[in-house]
Amino acid sequence: MSTPSYKQHISTQFNAELEDVRQRVLAMGGLVEQQIVDATRSLMEADSGLASEVAKNDYKVNELEVYIDEECARILARRQPTASDLRLVHAVIKTITDLERIGDEAEKIARMAIDLAGHDRLSEGMIEVQHLSRDVAQMVHDALDAFARMDADAALACAREDQVIDREYEALLRQCITFMMEDPRTIRRVMDIIWSVRALERIGDHAKNICEYVIYYVKGKDVRHLSLESMEKELRD
Repeated sequence: MSTPSYKQHISTQFNAELEDVRQRVLAMGGLVEQQIVDATRSLMEADSGLASEVAKNDYKVNELEVYIDEECARILARRQPTASDLRLVHAVIKTITDLERIGDEAEKIARMAIDLAGHDRLSEGMIEVQHLSRDVAQMVHDALDAFARMDADAALACAREDQVIDREYEALLRQCITFMMEDPRTIRRVMDIIWSVRALERIGDHAKNICEYVIYYVKGKDVRHLSLESMEKELRD
C-alpha cells in the first residue's frame, strides 16, 4: 500500500508522528471491518456467543479513538500544522469519529443477534441481509483504502456505492413490512432484522463521510452535504 505524499517534512519526527497516526487509523479501521463481519455472521447463524464477543470487543475501537484523538491534539499543540497538514489532522479526527460510530452500529447488530438467538430463526430475507452486509463491508474497506492512499478519485467512486446501499436497504425494509403484514407473529423478530439493516445502512453513511474527508484533504474543499454530481464537479475544478 502506497504512502501518501504528506511525508515531506524536514523534521523526521513530524513525519513519524503523522505516519503513526495514519497507521493507527488503519488499524482501527481493520478492527471495525472485522466487527461488521462478525456481527453479521452472528445474526445469520443466531450465534449469541459470537455476538457477545462483538459487543465485548467494542472497547478496543473506543480505546483507539481516544488514543488517536489525543495524539492529534498533541500534534496540533506541538507542530501547529498549516495547509495540507492541518487538513490531514482534521480529516483524521473526523474519520476516527465515524469509525467509532461504525463500531457502535456493529455492536447494535450483535445485540439484535443475541435477541434473535432466543427465538425461532427467520429464513425469509436473510440472504438479502447477508448481501447488504457484504456490500457495506466492502464500502468500508474501499473508504479505508482511499484514506490510506489519500486518493480523491477512489473516494468519489466509493461514495457512489452509498446509492446502491440505500436501494438495497429500502428494498429490504419493504420486504420486512410485507412479512409482518402476512404473519403478525413474526413482528418482534422482523423488527430486530429491521434495526439490523438500519444499522448497516448507517454504516454506509459513515463510510461515505470518510470519503468526503479524503476529498477535503486532497482538494481542500468541503464536500459534505453536496450531491454526487456537485462532488464530481469540485474534483474537476
